This record gives sequence, C-alpha cells and structure tokens, in this order.
Amino acid sequence: MPRSSFSDNPLLRVSRPVSACSRCRAAKVKCDGKLPACTACEKAGRENECSAANDQFARGKERSYVAALELRIEKLEKRLDYARSRKASVAQHESEVPPAQLEPDRKDSLATIKAAIYRKAARKREMSDVNSLMSDFGFLSINATTRDFEPSMGNMTFARLVLAAASNDPLPHIVDWNLPSRQDAIALVQHYMANIYSLYPAFPETTLYTVLEQMYSFQDRTIKDSDYWLVFMVLAIASTSQSRVKNDEHYNNGLRFVSQALRYADRALMPGYTTQIQSLILLTEYSMLDPTHFDSWHLIGFTSRAVIDLGFHQDPPPEQLSDKAVLDMRRKTFYCVYSLDRSISMVHARAFSFTDASTNVAWPRPSSFSRRASITGKILSGSEPAFLLFQLRRAQSHWYQALFQAEPTPLHDSTSFIWQMCQDMREWAEALPTSLPVGMRELFDLELRYSYVYCIAPSARAPHMTDYGRLLIFEHAIAYLDRIFEISHSGMKTAFYTYHDALRVFFMASQFVAVLRDAEDLLLAGVTPPLPLVELGKAPPPPLPPRPGGPGADNLERSLACLEKTMRTLARYGERWETCASLKMSFEMISSELFDRLRLRKQIKQQSPPPPPPPQNVSPPMPREMKWVGVDVQALMRGSSGGSRGAKFD
Repeated sequence: MPRSSFSDNPLLRVSRPVSACSRCRAAKVKCDGKLPACTACEKAGRENECSAANDQFARGKERSYVAALELRIEKLEKRLDYARSRKASVAQHESEVPPAQLEPDRKDSLATIKAAIYRKAARKREMSDVNSLMSDFGFLSINATTRDFEPSMGNMTFARLVLAAASNDPLPHIVDWNLPSRQDAIALVQHYMANIYSLYPAFPETTLYTVLEQMYSFQDRTIKDSDYWLVFMVLAIASTSQSRVKNDEHYNNGLRFVSQALRYADRALMPGYTTQIQSLILLTEYSMLDPTHFDSWHLIGFTSRAVIDLGFHQDPPPEQLSDKAVLDMRRKTFYCVYSLDRSISMVHARAFSFTDASTNVAWPRPSSFSRRASITGKILSGSEPAFLLFQLRRAQSHWYQALFQAEPTPLHDSTSFIWQMCQDMREWAEALPTSLPVGMRELFDLELRYSYVYCIAPSARAPHMTDYGRLLIFEHAIAYLDRIFEISHSGMKTAFYTYHDALRVFFMASQFVAVLRDAEDLLLAGVTPPLPLVELGKAPPPPLPPRPGGPGADNLERSLACLEKTMRTLARYGERWETCASLKMSFEMISSELFDRLRLRKQIKQQSPPPPPPPQNVSPPMPREMKWVGVDVQALMRGSSGGSRGAKFD
C-alpha cells in the first residue's frame, strides 16, 4: 500500500475525558469532553472559555489525552505536507554522494554495506523524511497490547501503520487469482517445513495443517483472518525462496500469495494477540527474500516491540502457565524473533532492538524439537536446527554487544576476549550432531566463518590486530566465499538463503581485501606467523582452517580466484535482487587496485625463470683407489701372496 495512506485522515476513537474542563470543574458540573468545546460550555455561550477551545488543561492534570493526540496529529499533518512539497525538488538539491563514489575505508566496511543497499540518492532523502515523521508518532504511545486499532473503529489500524512504514515499492495488482492445486500447495508447505520452519518454528505446525485442510475442504466459515495470513505467507515464503531470477515463476507466485495475505492484514496484525507476533515473523521472513517491496529492518523492529509489549521477553511465573507445550511454543516464538533481530541487525551493522540484559527466557525443552508429523502423515526429522541456531545467535549477540554496542573505548584485554568468543563458537560447531542434514550443516559452517571474521575484524573496542588474526580472516574469508559461490550457482533448494547473504558476501570480501592490503607480502608468501602469546588459563587462538591443496597451496592463485568468484557471486545475486548490482559496483571499486596488483605479481612470477630443480637419483661419487705402498695390487687380484716386489721373507 502507499506509504502515506495511513496519515491522510487519521481517526482515533474518542474515549471519556481524563479530566473536566476548567469551567465545568469550577462549577462542579459533568463535562462530556466534546471537542472543540464541551456541551455545557456551548449551552452557556462560553465556547471560547472551554479548555478544549483555548488549548488549556485543568490545573495539575491533563484535560483530555485525545485532545492532545489530535493537536499532535495536526502538527504531523503539517510536517507531512511540508515533506511532500520538498519531494519534487529532492533530485535537484540532492548533495549526497552515491554509494559508488565513496572512498574505501579499511575500518568502515560495515558502513559501506549500509550505503550500498540504497539504489538512489533521492530515495534516501525521502525515506529519511518519512522515517523522521514516523518517529514522531511515538507521542501517540501506540502500545502493541491495545486493541483500539480495530478496523471497525476507523481508518487507522496498526497493520496499516506497519505496512506504511515497512513497504518499499507497492505490490503489483493481481487480477486473476486461484488457489494452487492441493498437490502444489503440499509441496510448498513441505519445502517450508524442511528448510525454513526447521530454523524458525514460530507457530504450531498442526495449526498450519488444519487450516490448509479446511481451505481445500471449503470450510471458509471456520477460518480466521490470522489463519488465512498464516497459510498464504507460508506459501509465499516457500515459493519465493526457490526463486533464482527476478520475475521467474516462483517469484511471481510468491507475489500473488503475499498479495492475498495482505487482504487479512488488519486482523492478522491486530495488537494484543500471540498471532500478531507470529504474523509479523512471517512477514519479516518474506521481506528478507523480497527487499524490493518490504524493509526487513523496520519489520523486525515492529516485531520486537510486539514481543516486549506482550511480555514474551520474560518467562511467566510457573503458576500462570502450567502447560509445558504452550510454554515451549511461547519460548520458540520469542527466540525466533531474537534470532531474526540479531541476524538482521548484524548484517546491517545496527544496534539490536533489545539487549540480552532485558530478557529472561529459558530454552525450550529439547524434546519439543524432536519429531513432527507432516501433512502427508509421514514422520520427518524434527527442527533441531532451530535450537542450534538459537544457541549460535546467543553467542553472536554476546560479542556483538560487547564490541559494537558498548562505549567506544578499547577493551582492557581485547585479544583474550576475542579468542574466548571464538573458542565458544568452535565448541558449538564441534558439538553439532552427525544427523544434521547436509544443507543445514553447510549453512551453519558459513555462519561460523562469518562470525569468526566479524568478531576478529578491528573495531573501536578492539582496534589492534595481530598477523595471526589477519591470517585467520584471510583463510576463513576465502573458505566462505568459495563455498557461497558454489551454493549460489548450484541451484540447490536447501536451507534458507536470502538477500542478506549477498550483504554477507560483500562484507566478507571487503574484509578479505582489507587484510591483503595490510599484510600482502606475508599472506601471499604462505608463511604462518607465530601464535600470539596468551596468559595461562585463558583461551588460545583458534587453529587455522585446513587449506585446499595442502600447506603448499599458492596463495596468489587462491586470492585471484577468490576475487573473481566474489564478482561472479554478486553478479548472480544481481539477477535476483536489483540492489546487488550496486554491491557489485562498490566491490569492483574497492578491489580494482588490489586485483591489478595481484595480476601483475602473477605475470612477473610467470616470466621469471624457474629455479633449478633439485638433483634427483644422483649416485654417490666413487671412492678413489687406495695406494698401498710396497704392495702389488695386481698380484693380490690374481690370488698370489701379494708381497712386495723384490721383497724377501725369512
């Protein structure tokens, strides 16, 4: 829907006044709080003296909260009109530097990611104006637990507020719409359960199966709006996640499904219910696959606010929720939001929506992840990957808050802290079960390497880095970029890869270029620097990952191949998401000098004469013949006594 539709004519339900106007208060008569002047003042001909008319409040207490809201809305409408008047001249007066012209900075590669995701400078200014306007709606104190925003109450609903803030381009208008065949729907649901639900089990799976059965049995009267939203969003996510090129069949089907889901948005996103959180989680998952139409950063912010307002960030007292299955589902829902918030915030280099210190939620019981029955009646493997992902996100959250969200003062012993964080994540990886599906194991391996590089990279709290740390970044970045290249070109439909993986590729490649600039000769020579010294009892630095080709692999050839694969990976993602084209252009800019220098090194190496090969199979030199003085050697060979010529024996 258009971004400004929610604020054209905002209507709020007028509740009873908080306090009588000053005249009714003095006369001790009942005040009905009518605006702009109450009924008593109108009958007495004192409209101008009513508190509502002259914008005055009763002494010590607000006259009307609704009046204050309406006055504030009037100011916001004026600001909105002003922002619209500026929109036409944004392109003429825009002075921001587009992302492709930014100077590369060793310590600012994360900021480069943020700049690269915006396609047009004019749109950046427009988004800034609208976001500033939206932030002022905090005065309205919209609480996610209130139910005053039902569609029947007026034109303004919480869903429309969310969609106005989080929508980018409008969705295409769908004319012809029919439910997919039952077989196709089941295939999409199974794909979702195997690859996405296994990581984010945000709702009871039996609910999905029940509603799907009702829809194909035409039992529409028993289906709620939130249930329709659930089915259509699951189908949309499952279809779009299989897309490889923009506007292919999977992508277009996903747009059709999400367009149908938005018909039920007002009640599906209605505040005060658990289904609101679950519905927002599904919309956030879809936004990670379709950044053209939705902004995942704003959506996860709304979702986190709903979690906090409904109290899901704290475990309830045992006497309030005795049903263990319901408690497990509540905890899973929270940790799904927790994981998405950590992942999205890190990839955009922004602060978390809430800190770990503000939460107190135990892990769901491991048995709740064990097994599940699919819609076909078969027993499938459970969603254990979700529990493993929750654990990894908790570790990432700890060091990200310590390194990037705390005061920008260097840590006392940053090296020991980083080695400890790496050891915790390494122990997590070593404990992964052998029964984990191959696709999930690959996803976790990429997450681990991404976490290593992110944690070891220099920051305000850990500005210094050793040569061994540079070598760790070099090796893990190459391993990550090589593997993501294979995954992006293989067409495999396993695990959950999104637009954020393109941002991770850009980040990892930027760190790879940075360490090569800092220590090019050392890294290309293949020399392993000595391990940093650590105090007794503290975690040692992590070991180097195994190199393809063994210790003698040519790092110059590996570096050139890595840069070429990064270009091809971003180009491949550009076929699916338009914003990846700017990522590719930005990376070409920051890596062009290094690329040319490495190619020159390769040419010089090829033109220089090869060193002489070491001698092989050389027989040892023959010993010189020993000269025996006074001994006839020939006579000895003939078998004679070998005495000296002319010698006499007694």
